[in-house]
Amino acid sequence: MASVLITGASRGFELALVRELSSRPATEISKVFATARGDSSPLSELATASAGRVSVVQLDVTDDLSTRNAAAEVETQLSGKGLDILINNAGICQYVGDGVKLMDNLAESFTIKALGVHYVMRAFLPLLQRGSLKKVANIATSFASITLARASHDVPAPAYKISKAALHALTVQYALDHEKDGFAFVAIAPGWMKTDLGGGDIADLTPEQGAKASLEILFRRNAEINGQLSKVLVPGWENATVWNVYDGTMVPW
Repeated sequence: MASVLITGASRGFELALVRELSSRPATEISKVFATARGDSSPLSELATASAGRVSVVQLDVTDDLSTRNAAAEVETQLSGKGLDILINNAGICQYVGDGVKLMDNLAESFTIKALGVHYVMRAFLPLLQRGSLKKVANIATSFASITLARASHDVPAPAYKISKAALHALTVQYALDHEKDGFAFVAIAPGWMKTDLGGGDIADLTPEQGAKASLEILFRRNAEINGQLSKVLVPGWENATVWNVYDGTMVPW
């Protein structure tokens, strides 16, 4: 019976993760902590209907004190047990016109997607060390691959790409530090999804498809996924004619 905490769980892909996990048997997933910075009606409704299996926790990933307070609240609710899984997904994607020279949001992107993730992992690490599964997933993107940068250059979101590349590097550092303790710190690229962040109906996958495929990666053996950046595997998209191919392969850093 695993306990899971998801950051930024108020909508879209994040909410789909909460819904998917809480729909699984209680013998598999006992508790889902869904964090959000502010109120979310869909999340509150899901928690109310979950018979106590979903707990909403206030957490602002950009505030170190907020993350520590959230960790203390989760620790209390766990009543001495550890946290098994942490999924870091809070983020923003802002676009600019006419190239990187007009980028004026890099500090904000770094604070949310790199520094904020560090705050969260640092605050919850003691609880994860007491957990049985010791899994941490950082939601990543192939757009941030330096090797593949030319392929995604036409997407005008340089701060998003740069800060996600920093997240990738952060994931690797945690993975190397804690592999001796049996942890898995993995970066997962869930695909281009039909969310407010992803671009609505023009995107490829539903949030539900991205959520299920991401969890399939996360629940592999820790030694198999630690320190990896993996694309999801979605049936029908393994040999797509566009560059968004979801075949479960590793993305080059």
